[in-house]
Amino acid sequence: MGVSLHAAFVPSCIQILGSIARLIDKAALAGYERGAGQSSLLGARLADDMLDFRYQVKSVVMHSADAIEAVRQGRFTPDVDPIEASVAELRAMVRQAEAALAAIDPAEMEAFVDRDMIFVWNGRDVSFSADQFLLSFSQPNFYFHAAAAYAILRAEGLPLAKRDYLGTLRIRRDA
Repeated sequence: MGVSLHAAFVPSCIQILGSIARLIDKAALAGYERGAGQSSLLGARLADDMLDFRYQVKSVVMHSADAIEAVRQGRFTPDVDPIEASVAELRAMVRQAEAALAAIDPAEMEAFVDRDMIFVWNGRDVSFSADQFLLSFSQPNFYFHAAAAYAILRAEGLPLAKRDYLGTLRIRRDA
């Protein structure tokens, strides 16, 4: 039996969004503990030419729930502008994405297979099938930005472990 598009995309996005929500909380707590305020780590970045923690969170949302909405519309243009968001605003973005993903009907996602999808970048239209857009563009970007968010906080000295990135695993309950 093959894996459905929904199964290949949605549950893992929800899993990692949960870990991103906890990373936001840990960043806020660490800011307080350092006496710098809860938002002090949100502007942290790995390198001068790389976008900050806030942008990484924004991109995780963009390449999960927002990517599904783009597929519904048949067009995706990434928002590459940096953001100024508070801890509360980042939390809300992640929670909204989790709720949107949880509400997706698996049958709707299966109807995306082979649907035309346009990715717009630098004035160019790139054609995808919707399923290949999700699996070959958004999903890799989703994991890249989630890993970058984790790495930024590790580089800032937060005591994180791999389980902080992995989130809540979907283990068998019947064994």
